Amino acid sequence: MEKTTKILTVDDSRSMRALLRVALLERGYDVAEAEDGVEALEWLETNSADVIITDINMPRLDGFGLIEKVRSSSRHIDRPILVLTTESSDEKKKRARDAGATGWIVKPFDPEKLAAAVRRVAH
Repeated sequence: MEKTTKILTVDDSRSMRALLRVALLERGYDVAEAEDGVEALEWLETNSADVIITDINMPRLDGFGLIEKVRSSSRHIDRPILVLTTESSDEKKKRARDAGATGWIVKPFDPEKLAAAVRRVAH
């Protein structure tokens, strides 16, 4: 039996988390949610995800901080991280890449393109 890809979505917007959950569940993914970087890191202490999808602008710990913390943990160092954000500036993309992001998706997202991005990075 094929293992279901587990995705952790991190976004402070409840409606965005709901949109992501529906889009990903409809495509056969297993979905966990966190509302900011702090909650995501707490979840990752005892759980694992195949792919992390994170917003940039969040309270407590933003997406850049989350990416840096995930990359500094040997347990999650190779974990694919997709940034899903309304931000599209080259400077922000470079900062996310430098922090260790795997890819970038601009909101509002197209569910098929999101699924294609997940397939590309999930091992």
